[in-house]
Amino acid sequence: MQTASTGLELSDIQSGALHPRPSPYAGTYIVLRIDDRRAGREVLRRLIPALTPATDPARVDQEAWVAAALSFQGLKALGVPQASLDSFPLPFREGMAARAAHLGDVGDSAPENWEEPLGSADVHLGITALSPDKTRLEAVLERAQKTYEQMPGISLIWRLDCFALATDAEHFGFKDGISHPAVEGSGVAGSNPEEPPLKAGEFFFGYLDETNEFPPMPQPEILGHNGTYIVFRKLHQRVAAFRQYLKANASTAEEEAFLGAKMMGRWQSGAPLALCPTHDDPELGADPKRNNAFMFAADDSKGLKTPPGCHIRRANPRDAQITGVPRLHRMIRRGTSYGPLLPDGVVQDDGAERGLAFVFVGSRLDRQFEFVQREWMNDSSFFGAGGDKDPIVGDNDGSGGFTIPKAPIRRRLAGLPQFVVTRGGEYFFAPGLRALRWLSELDT
Repeated sequence: MQTASTGLELSDIQSGALHPRPSPYAGTYIVLRIDDRRAGREVLRRLIPALTPATDPARVDQEAWVAAALSFQGLKALGVPQASLDSFPLPFREGMAARAAHLGDVGDSAPENWEEPLGSADVHLGITALSPDKTRLEAVLERAQKTYEQMPGISLIWRLDCFALATDAEHFGFKDGISHPAVEGSGVAGSNPEEPPLKAGEFFFGYLDETNEFPPMPQPEILGHNGTYIVFRKLHQRVAAFRQYLKANASTAEEEAFLGAKMMGRWQSGAPLALCPTHDDPELGADPKRNNAFMFAADDSKGLKTPPGCHIRRANPRDAQITGVPRLHRMIRRGTSYGPLLPDGVVQDDGAERGLAFVFVGSRLDRQFEFVQREWMNDSSFFGAGGDKDPIVGDNDGSGGFTIPKAPIRRRLAGLPQFVVTRGGEYFFAPGLRALRWLSELDT
């Protein structure tokens, strides 16, 4: 039932959609194809007891935290009635590959270059398992494998192993996973004490959103209530190219670090330019109570500290004066590294696959992920900077640039290559636990 109450039904919401992940951890993403709807329903029945509700956030003493989500094609494969399928929004029904041009997934990032089977109609059921260490993770995966390996009509078609370092650094070297919003009624604190909690409807169905309305919910109500959308992206990071670009545009190692911080909006330690604009402060960067406690408009409207076009200011403009209302486009973000680290100082590409398995959580694919990707990552009209794109994750092609505001003369970088390439992805729906039971008991 849709409600104006600010209290979330945490026992029905999957924990992975709400709670920040612990650190460090090992993780695995698995994709199953459902060839027989009754077998698919049986897999859900077996999987439900292993799923973690939001009343039980990740703890270091747990074996693993497991979450499950279904693509539109997966819901079809389960035999969900057509009326329910039609209640999902167009982006979800079309799938990520069909939205590629809209998202800036062109050139090397185009779906024809994606890793199979990502982007195909075979991607049905996504399962995520996270654990404090690889040993415990493998034990859980071995048990999970028994739920489908002996079952005709179910196939494991893709797996990606990932990890988070104790430093939370991603492959470019920057501390990741710092910024996350507070969700009203969840009891989970946000990382920015200056940002009021967001309405629960921005993330979960059945609750009021920031416009004081209920977001369109999949039907019937038992299917949609307490569910959310999951955007999954496998992103390859061209680490050597990033290091080469910094080196080509700087004369010292210190200047390279400064330039990288200007492009990201943070120093590699996680310390934000908003709080330490001229030098790194690793102690600040490591402090979760301080490293995200800032806004932009109060004392940096011109971007002399944090450039308006840098990655973190594009991804979350906070209180900056821009076109639109930033709170309507907030998402919960989760990033997980995969692939071997490129050793420090190496600037030649070794050909290895490395990058981020990136997850976004929200109730509005169009207003949240797709808007941010199209308008903020791959355009600059919203803050009046012409055609520049995000210097870190934008679909740059070598013809664009990046501006660093500075008095009296700004610095303009040119020839930005593409540092992050999409290897694949999909839109998923993460139902509440009651909805998963409903799906497992379908008789169509």
